[in-house]
Amino acid sequence: MAEGTNQEEQSTKSKNEPKAEMSFLDHLEALRWHIIKAISSIAICGVVAYIYSDFIWNSILLAPKSPDFWTSRMLVKVTNLLGVQSAGLNQHPIQLINFNLSGQFMVDVWTAIIAGFIVSFPYVVYQFWSFIKPALYENERKYASGAVAVMSGLFLLGVLFGYYLIVPFSLDWLGSYSISKEVLNQINILSYISSVTSIVIAGGVSFELPVVVYFLSKVGLLTPKFLKKYRRHSYVVLLIIAAIITPPDVLSQTIVCIPLFILYELSIFISARVDKANKRRLEEI
Repeated sequence: MAEGTNQEEQSTKSKNEPKAEMSFLDHLEALRWHIIKAISSIAICGVVAYIYSDFIWNSILLAPKSPDFWTSRMLVKVTNLLGVQSAGLNQHPIQLINFNLSGQFMVDVWTAIIAGFIVSFPYVVYQFWSFIKPALYENERKYASGAVAVMSGLFLLGVLFGYYLIVPFSLDWLGSYSISKEVLNQINILSYISSVTSIVIAGGVSFELPVVVYFLSKVGLLTPKFLKKYRRHSYVVLLIIAAIITPPDVLSQTIVCIPLFILYELSIFISARVDKANKRRLEEI
């Protein structure tokens, strides 16, 4: 009986412990291959995006500056339901120009690379997760088994949030802003695409906030008490950001702020759950 009990304890212990340690060079070699696979996936998706660049430019990247864009049409419908008249966004679409001989080609290449990164993001996350996973305990792997799906889903939601909400409002506000009638707004294509892509990627990254809060709470660097204490300050910061990137009306700012507020409250909930689990684990020890 004693031998059987010892074997069971050793089996349980081995399941809860990470695999045998690799040397530093072995870790570097493993990381190198994961990075190569991640970069390869971005390159392959980027080549496909470059091949279909006509569709990406005309149907995706240039669409938000049109008054017929989905967000503009929905804004008109919502304002009409509220009894407020609105002509929609981007009634005077931005005029794009190119200054450099190789400007359009270089913009097309970089846009394809960025599109490749966005499309291959789940696979990139999976590669880095595969590198980290062996170092985790068995129970930690079980709790974090859906990390790749959660991070990919949040990133995609953030990209859509940036594309459908922040980008059209920003184009409408910044594109129509004028210091004098003597100054015409003719936007360089490089400036336009850098603004659109940076907003979209920033949206995807900002939606990873719950994941960041989860890991920081896991290691004890962040607590729900801290997040609740500075909730008002965070809301003020979010309101300022919304005021900067949207036209100066309450409806536009509200549309942008609500998802960000929900994200922050979700982060508090996640931190509270992790903090509770950490305290329970300490009590068991």
